[in-house]
Amino acid sequence: MTDFWLACGHHLTDRNAAGALLVTDAFLKAYLARPELNPPADACAAERRLHAALLADPRRAVADAEIAAIADPDARENWQAMIGFRDHLVAHRTLEAAYLALMRRGVGRTPPLFIEQLVHVILRNILDDCDDPFVLRAAELFFRPQRLTLHEGALLAADDEVISGKGALPLSPLVSMLGIPQGAQIDVLTEDNAAQYWERSDRFDMALDLSVGQRGAAALAVALERWLGHMLGLEVAIEPIRELRDVPLTWYVGLDAEGTRIGDALWRSEPLDDDAHARVLALFRLGFASAAAPGEDLVYLILAMSRDKVLRMKPQNLLTGLPAPRRAGSA
Repeated sequence: MTDFWLACGHHLTDRNAAGALLVTDAFLKAYLARPELNPPADACAAERRLHAALLADPRRAVADAEIAAIADPDARENWQAMIGFRDHLVAHRTLEAAYLALMRRGVGRTPPLFIEQLVHVILRNILDDCDDPFVLRAAELFFRPQRLTLHEGALLAADDEVISGKGALPLSPLVSMLGIPQGAQIDVLTEDNAAQYWERSDRFDMALDLSVGQRGAAALAVALERWLGHMLGLEVAIEPIRELRDVPLTWYVGLDAEGTRIGDALWRSEPLDDDAHARVLALFRLGFASAAAPGEDLVYLILAMSRDKVLRMKPQNLLTGLPAPRRAGSA
């Protein structure tokens, strides 16, 4: 199996018997190498002592006074955030359990970056046996914001950070079409170049076609199925659909904030204007394998972009927003 997403830290973890990721010392130490925490040359002695102590024992208890003694206020804030997150991780045996606890009880002051990194490494574990680059690229939507554009009838999703110009990649023919600053290179993932995904997976520089009937939406459905199966032990079948028309919208889940707002409007039987319709990127129908009868407990999933054409997916919505599926023979 070809490796992918090397930067997520997957290789620093171990698995338990159920296939979940254990919180290892090596994984915790990786946070200490981040530029926000690795003391610069002019760091004070208190920060250097704390950093060295945690390198020796990443689970070591840290007193509030140790952080308060750090001279730089930005460094103090970074250490407070990291230690709070570290304490949350070590309070749970697996990364999956730590993530679920955050989603169910509230993230508090946990930085969004830390949550996205958790999703990244958990998905790397879930998709370890996946050999389909389209599914892997679709799974990037779970933890990296995407910029959307229409081109020759195709709905293309490209990594928002890459096209913002923060990267330093050479120019490509798609840069002008996508409005990408010079320095970023984006290619649309196709059957012809899919084999390149493995070596480029950590660059996030391949766009995904989410057009109805194309592989992108179907690949995202597979990633959603795998996410639910691993995180909640649910066996579901998810399929893309073209539109929500004449369907009993008994239950829906917005896969992002915009999708939730649109679902709420449909639930209240409010008409959607052209702008709202244009922001819907994909629709899915979810069915439970445990349903007592075909079609029972159907859930509709709505994926949408913001008015600035950015998709910020919230995979936690799928973990917290589903109904409890009825079992065969249950009332």
